[in-house]
Amino acid sequence: MFRKFLNKLLYWRIKHISNRTLLIVASIFIGMVSAFAAIILKVFVHWVHGISSYFLGYSGNHIWYIYLPLAGIIITVVVVKYLFKGHLKKGLGSILFAVARKSAKVEKSKMYSQVITSGITIGLGGSAGLEAPIVITGSAIGSNIASFFNFGYKERALLLACGAAAGIAAVFNSPIAGVIFAIEVLLLDISIPAFIPLLISTATSIIISKLLYKGQLFYLVADDWYYNAIPFYILLGIICGLISVYMTRVTLSLEGFFSSFKKVLPKAILGGLALGLMIFLLPPLFGEGYSTIETLLNGDFSSILNDSLFESFKDNSWAIIIFVLVIIFVKIFATSLTIGAGGNGGIFAPSLFTGALIGFGLAFTVNTIGISSLNVSNFVVVGMAGILSGVVHAPLTAIFLIAEVTGGYVLFVPLMIVSALSYFISKYFEPYSIYTKMLAKKGQHYINDKDKNILNLMNMEEIIEKDFIVLNISDNIDKLIEAFTRSNRNLFPVVDNDNNFMGLVYLEEVKEYMLKKERYSHITINEIAHKNIITIDLIDDVDAAMVKFENDKLWNIPVISGTKYIGFISRSSIFSYYRRTLKNTSTLF
Repeated sequence: MFRKFLNKLLYWRIKHISNRTLLIVASIFIGMVSAFAAIILKVFVHWVHGISSYFLGYSGNHIWYIYLPLAGIIITVVVVKYLFKGHLKKGLGSILFAVARKSAKVEKSKMYSQVITSGITIGLGGSAGLEAPIVITGSAIGSNIASFFNFGYKERALLLACGAAAGIAAVFNSPIAGVIFAIEVLLLDISIPAFIPLLISTATSIIISKLLYKGQLFYLVADDWYYNAIPFYILLGIICGLISVYMTRVTLSLEGFFSSFKKVLPKAILGGLALGLMIFLLPPLFGEGYSTIETLLNGDFSSILNDSLFESFKDNSWAIIIFVLVIIFVKIFATSLTIGAGGNGGIFAPSLFTGALIGFGLAFTVNTIGISSLNVSNFVVVGMAGILSGVVHAPLTAIFLIAEVTGGYVLFVPLMIVSALSYFISKYFEPYSIYTKMLAKKGQHYINDKDKNILNLMNMEEIIEKDFIVLNISDNIDKLIEAFTRSNRNLFPVVDNDNNFMGLVYLEEVKEYMLKKERYSHITINEIAHKNIITIDLIDDVDAAMVKFENDKLWNIPVISGTKYIGFISRSSIFSYYRRTLKNTSTLF
C-alpha cells in the first residue's frame, strides 16, 4: 500500500515538478534535516558530558578520567555490536569511497548510527571530534533523499555534499566553511550552478541551528597583526606542516595496528585503559578539547595544568611550555586510541586542538625568552588553521572555518600564510590527506579524476561480450574452420574440458593451415593457440582494464573468473558504455 502511494507520488512529481525545482526543494529539506541531526548530536553530547562533569566535579576524584573514557568506548562497542550488527564505518574515507565507487549511495543506517556512537564516545571523554560523524550523517541524509527522488549520480553526489556542508555549517555556525569543505574535500569536479544547492542547504541549516541552538564555539576579539610577527607566522606554518605529517602517519600506523586485533571487547578494554591513563596524566586530552582552546584564547594560560599531577607548577612558564609540548605529540595517540579501540569520532577537533597548542606554545615561548612580544591569542587562532589545512589538505576550509568560528577576520593574511605553508609541506611529504591515504593505497581514491569516477561507475558484467565461439584445446583445426563459417569474429577463445581459459587463436595467423585440407585432422588447436594471454578478472574494475588496454596496446581482453572463461571486453564496448554512463550521470549540469 505504502509502495503504491510512493510510486504515485513520484509519478506526480515527474509530471508536475521539474528536476531543477526539485533539486532546490531537496537541498532545503536536506539542510533542515542535517541541522536537526547536528542539534540532536550537540544536545546529546552536552547531556552525556554533563554526566561526566558530575563524576569529575562532585566526586573530586581524578580517577574518573580513567573510568569515563573506558566506559564510553565499551558502551560504543556494545551498541555497535547489538544495535548495528557490528557494522560501523568510521571516518570520511567511506563517504569519499561512496562518491568515487558507489554512485554516491550511502547506507541508510549512517543517518543515525554516527550520532549515537560518537555522542557516547566523546560525551564520556573520548579524545576525538564530532565533525566527521556529522559530515557522515549529513552525507547519508543527502544521499538517501536524492535516491528517494530518483536523481542521477551527479545530483546525488551534489545532494550528498549538501548534507555534509549543512552538517559542518550547523556544528560550527560557519556556512561559508561548510560550502568550501564540500567543494575542497568531496566535490572537486563542480560547476558554477551547483553552488546554488550548496548555498541554500547551508543557509537553511544555519537558520535552524541559530533558532534552536544558540551559542558560538569560540569568542575572540582579535587584535590586528603586525608585520614584525610575519617571520614567526612563517615558522608556525612550517611547524604545522611537519606536525601534520606526523599526525597523519601516526594515525594510519595505529589504525593498521588496531585492525590486527580480532576480538572487539578485549581491544576496547585495553585501548580504553590506555586512553584513560593518558587523560589521567594529561587532563586537557579529555573530550574534544574546545574548553582548553577557549581558556587559551581568554589568556588564562596557567589553568591548562588544572586537575593534572603537575598543577603545582602552574606558575612556572617553562613547566607550562613542556606540558603543552608533551600534549601536542600525545594528542594524536589519544585520538587514535579512541577510534581504534572501538569508539567513534573524527580528526577535525583534534586538529584544531593541536594547532591551537602549537600556536600557543610558539608565541608563549617567544614571549618567555624575550625575543619578541607576540599576541598569543592570534597565534592560537592561526595555529588551528595550520594543522587543519595540513592534515585534511583543505587550506581554504581551514582559513574560512577559523575566521568564522573565532570572528578573527582581521587575521586573514596570517591565516593564509600559515595554512598555505602547512598545506604545501604536508602535501610534499604526504600526497594524500588523512582521509584519502588508505583509499589511495587500495587504488580507490579517484574523486578528483572525472574520467576514473565514470569508469568506476561501470559494471564489468554489463560490458562483457559473449558472442565468441569457444574452441576446445583438444579439437582439431577442422573445428576452427567450422567456427569461422559461423562467426564474424577474427579471434577465438580456447578452453579445456572444465572451461578453464587456455589461450587464443587469431584467425589471420592460421590462414595457411585453412588452405591445406589434408592437414585438418593432424593439427590440433593446442598447436596453434597463443598461451600467454593477458586477461582480466571479473572482480577487477573497468579502470584496471583500461590500464591494460593502454599499456599493452590491446583492443580485446579475455575476462575470466578465477581460471574460468567468461567472455571479452573491448575498447569499443567501454567507450560506448562510457558515453551512455556520462549522459545518465546528470540531467541538470
